[in-house]
Amino acid sequence: MDITVFRAQPIAREFRRMPASTYNLARTLQSRSPKGVAFVPIRSMQILVILDATEFVFLDSHDKSWAMLVWQGFLAGERTALDEPIAFESVCYEAAGLDAIRRLPHEFHLALEGLAAKQHVDGPAKVLKFSARRRTDGSPDWHR
Repeated sequence: MDITVFRAQPIAREFRRMPASTYNLARTLQSRSPKGVAFVPIRSMQILVILDATEFVFLDSHDKSWAMLVWQGFLAGERTALDEPIAFESVCYEAAGLDAIRRLPHEFHLALEGLAAKQHVDGPAKVLKFSARRRTDGSPDWHR
């Protein structure tokens, strides 16, 4: 599936920090995708986030083909531990992005958690057989 996203002239830029838990979860979901792109709906804000290897693009449901906000330039390589926050640049293209930026970090993290909870790891299933024997005291003795 091809999606074309247009960008207007930026109206604001700022450097921000993202909690490591949010960044790590986003990258985990993105890396599980066969094409390396993940789609994260933030239903509470009517926003769709497109995660790819270089940026997170936020689209408002009212204007789906224009970027509202983009988080880019992640400086994950500069951290010395996996639990340190990630510095990045937030580029706003619409006034709605300026309004949303206050709620987005929290709502984005919740949406990532919800999506991760729905995903399952594909692979062969194993059925483990357990047989039970009675001990001399009458309680079960579990063996594989």
